[in-house]
Amino acid sequence: MATSTSDENNHEDEIRLWREDEWWIATDVETGVTTQGSSQRAALENLDDAVALQKGEAGREPTDEELREMGIDPKNNKTGNREPPDVLK
Repeated sequence: MATSTSDENNHEDEIRLWREDEWWIATDVETGVTTQGSSQRAALENLDDAVALQKGEAGREPTDEELREMGIDPKNNKTGNREPPDVLK
């Protein structure tokens, strides 16, 4: 199933939604971002979040306190001049 929606600027977004076994899979055609969920709604909500992250419209750097709570020393949490790993780009 594919759906199209338009925003206030008349940009059309195409989303493909299908079921595989027990999961619903949702793909944003423009970005190529794909997510899954146990229901259509969950897959689409996950897709909204993932596309926002991919476009830099959501997410933030963790605070030093949050890093410490996860057992990470903020002083040692630096990439220096190195590029971050591909998974973090």
